[in-house]
Amino acid sequence: MTAPRTYQTEAIIIKRIKLGEADRILTLYTPELGKLKAVAKGTRRPKSKLGGHVELLTHSRLMLARGRNLDIITQAQTIDNFLPLQDDLERISRGLYIAELVDSFTGENIEDRRLFDLLLETLKQLSQSKDCEPVLRYFELHLLDHLGYRPQLQHCTGCNSHLKPDSNFFSCRLGGVLCHDCGLNEPMVRPLSLNALKVLRLWQNCDFAATRRVKINRELAIELEQVMREHVKYLLEKQLKSTAWLDRLKSEVPHK
Repeated sequence: MTAPRTYQTEAIIIKRIKLGEADRILTLYTPELGKLKAVAKGTRRPKSKLGGHVELLTHSRLMLARGRNLDIITQAQTIDNFLPLQDDLERISRGLYIAELVDSFTGENIEDRRLFDLLLETLKQLSQSKDCEPVLRYFELHLLDHLGYRPQLQHCTGCNSHLKPDSNFFSCRLGGVLCHDCGLNEPMVRPLSLNALKVLRLWQNCDFAATRRVKINRELAIELEQVMREHVKYLLEKQLKSTAWLDRLKSEVPHK
């Protein structure tokens, strides 16, 4: 059966690049079609009817026409533009980091409604939360879990023993925590505090509401960020570009 020439889908715009003088190629994440690329004609012109509906990190309803190489967006309607996120540099930097994570970890045309729902809920949480860092850590943990990279936080990944309530180690190579003895014999590990382990365990198995109730100090927040950033870098075999912007913004904003 021949596929229809036009189709409709919801989508979150996770990336865009310039095409020609007035067009853009957008990377979309959709609930039914997974990740796909499409052309948005004329969206770089000031009076474009599509432009405001296909901004980065916008949740929109799109009509597309099938093209020879890339499909073409013919109509667009905003469902949610996450305005608090768009108007705040710190929030939008974190939103772009999440979008880059999705783009880096996923292939095209692979349906994954659960991941779409996770991405959508995370953008909502970034728009509402006073502290965005737990939102990022929650997303990282649940993205990795969903894609088959769930970090082992309950048992030692070396000897499979129960982890003692003590300082342990995290191994990106082994994908989880090592007990004190195994960690001393494994290269390329980083110390993991007991508090960090407790928080990671909780966030790995809870919802966003529970995540927001956890109060962490700045020192612990930095440790958690470093652990997850190193693990993501190991899995992707590259550093995400958006982390440089995150770091620069943090260096410019006074600590609360």
